[in-house]
Amino acid sequence: MTSRLKEKYKNEVVGKLIEQFNYKNVMEVPKLEKIVINVGLGEAKDNKNILNAAKEELALITGQYPIELKAKKSVANFKLREGQTIGTKVTLRGEKMYDFLDKLISISLPRVRDFRGINPNSFDGRGNYSLGIKEQLIFPEIKYDNVDFLHGMDISIVTTAKTDEEAKAFLTLLGMPFRK
Repeated sequence: MTSRLKEKYKNEVVGKLIEQFNYKNVMEVPKLEKIVINVGLGEAKDNKNILNAAKEELALITGQYPIELKAKKSVANFKLREGQTIGTKVTLRGEKMYDFLDKLISISLPRVRDFRGINPNSFDGRGNYSLGIKEQLIFPEIKYDNVDFLHGMDISIVTTAKTDEEAKAFLTLLGMPFRK
């Protein structure tokens, strides 16, 4: 079973991008490489239950079990030691990546309170897009009654686009709701 977004990419997006940017070869057309979802939990150094809950929620949202992130340096002001677990992340590729992006665009982002679109200026200069989400409750898999601790997450969408203009056109054609 292929995702709706992957079919849209093959049937519509490639042709429109070739036309818009005058690509000579189909392999020049930008495509999704991976999506990285990162949850930073500074409070996890004191309470392991927060980390475990975040890992379970991230696994529910993405369909893939996350890895733990450890501190690289000790920082006395934050009472942080090197090697302490301070977050969790998932890297999605292939079918799961397309399924997650489809769910993000069509279900989760419209559930954000007072949603008017995402910031069109969050590109990194190399064709990758990052957005932050304030709470995990916008995903339909998360039940409000089961949540003990609200946390946000960073979502990085890595594309093969060379410029931000190409990446924005590509993501817009996929259905990403950019603010006007």
